[in-house]
Amino acid sequence: MFSTSADILNLILGLCIIVLTFFLSWAIYYLISSVQRVHKIIKRVEIGVTQAEEIIATVKKKLKNGSAYLMVLAEVARQALDFVKKNDKFKKDKSDSKTKTSKKK
Repeated sequence: MFSTSADILNLILGLCIIVLTFFLSWAIYYLISSVQRVHKIIKRVEIGVTQAEEIIATVKKKLKNGSAYLMVLAEVARQALDFVKKNDKFKKDKSDSKTKTSKKK
């Protein structure tokens, strides 16, 4: 079967090449699989970024359109706070005057 040591060497080299080819093919398969997963993740991130940009653009548009309403609401809120402060001050002054008159009696 094997007449010289060169025949044994060629057999061993052939087996090593087959095993090396198998492991390289296996590694390339997993590398390609990993690259595909990364590609899918990047696509999802791109979609998310696009949606976020659309939301931000919509919010900006709504804020531009609603800024007049916001100013009116802020003015109404300020006037309501002023009214409440005046009412509290009036009630406080009224209760202080009652306390002073009751102490005098």
